Amino acid sequence: MMSVGMYSKTKGIATALAAMFAIGCAGILPWHDEPVGTEVNVAFTIQNNLLFLTTPRIENVHGRFFFGSASARSVLDPKFVALIGPRRAYALDVGQKEAIRITPVVLDLGKSGDAIIGADVWGNRAVTIDYRAGLLTYQKEGIHPEGMTLFRYRADPEITIDVDGRTIPAIVDTASPDTVVLPRAKAPGRGTAHVRIAEQDFGAVDVGYANIPVAHVGNRLLSRFLVSIDYGQHVIGLWRDPRIASR
Repeated sequence: MMSVGMYSKTKGIATALAAMFAIGCAGILPWHDEPVGTEVNVAFTIQNNLLFLTTPRIENVHGRFFFGSASARSVLDPKFVALIGPRRAYALDVGQKEAIRITPVVLDLGKSGDAIIGADVWGNRAVTIDYRAGLLTYQKEGIHPEGMTLFRYRADPEITIDVDGRTIPAIVDTASPDTVVLPRAKAPGRGTAHVRIAEQDFGAVDVGYANIPVAHVGNRLLSRFLVSIDYGQHVIGLWRDPRIASR
């Protein structure tokens, strides 16, 4: 997981995307003929290129909760903890009478939000992010991989991407509002790199550099795809959504 400080630095350069589009062209989704399983849809809006979940509550209190796909543990801001009262575990209501017990860490999130909803919420289940529809779907029966480019990972949710002709690992990180942040030992900065993800050529892209061990792909590029993460099977699926412009 990238540091919160790094997110705050990149936040200023991120462009705000449109908040929640109406669901359209449902028939073109890769699994449109699949029977509906046990799923819970969680609405989100995009603010400062972060995915803020609008329906969940923690201890029956609403807040500014954003989704962090690469955060192993959920995070609560100390001001929100003071509001709801400290405790060993918290009840997260994601909607449709679906309550999940979480044991988050407490960390100052500054002005970013009240909480990061991490991978611990979903356990060994799966989630799919539909950026265009503004929906995060909690899938208890796993993802629908039809038509997707699949990546298997071991620890953090990770794919491979092509940067300037080199294939490198990159963490799928929805808590990053950036395009791609690449490892570099010297001071953080910006640059340009030729990026390809799941056979989609993005051409020359403005990227960040930071002192991190592995690259991170953020929402500015992830939003071009339908993104499925199966935390139990350690599989990520990317589907190039034709409803979203490539540039």
